[in-house]
Amino acid sequence: MATPSPDSSPRRFVVVGGGPAGLTAGYKLAQAGHPPVVFEKDHTVGGISRTEQYKGFHFDMGGHRFFTKAPEVDEMWHEVLTDEFLQRPRLSRIFYKKKFFHYPLQPLNALAGLGVVQSILIGCSYVRWKLFPYKVEETFEQWVTNRFGKRLFLTFFKTYTEKVWGISCSELKAEWAAQRIKDLSLRTAVMSMFFKPKNTIKTLIEQFDYPRQGPGMMWKAVARIIGEHGGSVEMHADVVKVHRDGMHVTGVTVAQDGVETRHEGTDFISSMPIPELVKKLDPPAPDEVLTAADNLSHRDFLTVCLIVDEPDLFPDNWIYIHDDSVHVGRIQNFKNWSPDMVPDASKTSLGMEYFCNEGDELWTMDDADLVALAREEIAQIGLAKKEDVNDGCVFRVPKSYPVYDADYGDHLAVIREYVDRLENLQTIGRNGLHRYNNQDHAMLTGMYAVRNAVGGEEHDLWAVNTEQEYHEEVEGEEQTPGRNKRFVEVPVDVGLSDVLQSLDRVAFGAAAGAVCGLSLLLMTGILVAQGGPNTGATLGLLRNYLPGYEVTTPGILIGLVYGCLIGFVLGWLAALVRNGVWFLYFAIVRRRAERGFLQDLLDYI
Repeated sequence: MATPSPDSSPRRFVVVGGGPAGLTAGYKLAQAGHPPVVFEKDHTVGGISRTEQYKGFHFDMGGHRFFTKAPEVDEMWHEVLTDEFLQRPRLSRIFYKKKFFHYPLQPLNALAGLGVVQSILIGCSYVRWKLFPYKVEETFEQWVTNRFGKRLFLTFFKTYTEKVWGISCSELKAEWAAQRIKDLSLRTAVMSMFFKPKNTIKTLIEQFDYPRQGPGMMWKAVARIIGEHGGSVEMHADVVKVHRDGMHVTGVTVAQDGVETRHEGTDFISSMPIPELVKKLDPPAPDEVLTAADNLSHRDFLTVCLIVDEPDLFPDNWIYIHDDSVHVGRIQNFKNWSPDMVPDASKTSLGMEYFCNEGDELWTMDDADLVALAREEIAQIGLAKKEDVNDGCVFRVPKSYPVYDADYGDHLAVIREYVDRLENLQTIGRNGLHRYNNQDHAMLTGMYAVRNAVGGEEHDLWAVNTEQEYHEEVEGEEQTPGRNKRFVEVPVDVGLSDVLQSLDRVAFGAAAGAVCGLSLLLMTGILVAQGGPNTGATLGLLRNYLPGYEVTTPGILIGLVYGCLIGFVLGWLAALVRNGVWFLYFAIVRRRAERGFLQDLLDYI
């Protein structure tokens, strides 16, 4: 979009959405001397990263680890919350076939859980699909199968992925996986079970930062700071219309407490779902844009929060449920995220996460029935006794995950082309860009939007988290998060042939042979030209190793031939050794970078 040029007239910034992206934009605007008004239609700030409360218990909607490779994001986190962060150990497992698997995989645990026969079959399936892969990777199923084999896909990925997204893995676009996770391989996953690299892969950090009372602490603090700088964050404020004059946005109509009010502005930043934005334009957008908006979809989820009369149920932060006998997809243990999330140390609070579509059977189920369902399923899994669950509540989170179905790319392109023409409006965040971003990526889009509007910069917000060419490792053996970590960038989505310029053995041998042959020819020729009774006595000793060679005129040509042959062999061998050493080195570096991607797959699903 084209941003307006700064002038002397006062600028009025309007931010739609009080999640990480919108509040970050508001925070940066306030710091820059342009305090905005932020409209949030919910009862609390934070969006998907909010923290809900019930009877003194705090519940994180999804479980949000605070780590990032973006220094400006890390700086803002600690600038806002200072010493309110805890360093938490990470532990997560997979529940599959009534058994728990450590995650990342551990050799004996995985072998014991899967069994020898199944493990062998998984290995054979991997070899089969490496030899005869899908030639075109259009779907998530094809993408995973080509990297892990069909049997491991069916074992660990199919059930959970379809629970999360609500569509078949044969419909989910491979583009989603390719965007989020690069170069997965079964070899890497298995090797990471046995070898621990010196450097720690960033996404596999065993400790992470977490606010004492959940991520909502961060966003409530940001909202307060915006107010202290002269801005405001309006709650229960639903933007129902976005007014425009041609391609220039002039204001928004906000419904709040049953009253609709129009608010004018000069600059607009929106993190509302982009299909909603298009549908709320006044005058309306063209029909083809509205049709595209109707064809973009989201996946929703709800959390059933259970309070259990047990002080210590299980050690995990969260558990992935890869079992189709229950509806729950993931279970959070909030006490293990932070003790301050639970007001009574004799109790434990759990978050039973159910992925659904707004309006479907699960979404519309009565809260009491949902609590009863969660109580039954936690007992069925074996993590708590049904009679120990003494209370519960339900929180619904609409439009949590932008869906990458078969045609989403075409529809999004139509919407983007139109929205980008709006002169003074920028879309940000997961829903504003219809991209499955993390919290830190959403924050970056908010920061860049402010730089575009206030600083005249030209950041492409759509490019954030789309071309991740590097994966980061935390340097050294310490695996603790913090602001002063140093990072090593390791290229992982380029082939070794792009990184390693191998020596051509024949060419290198020929070059070495030419040098050796000409050197021996020159030395022999010079000595022959000098003459004398002891001509070339020392060099002549070579005849003991090179039959027929003498320091004579015929010996000049014989020396050339021997020199070329010996030089060629030595050069060929040297190139072979050098290529092998460098290939091994880059293979080790690449394996270190790749080993975290198996974890990324489940974390990003």
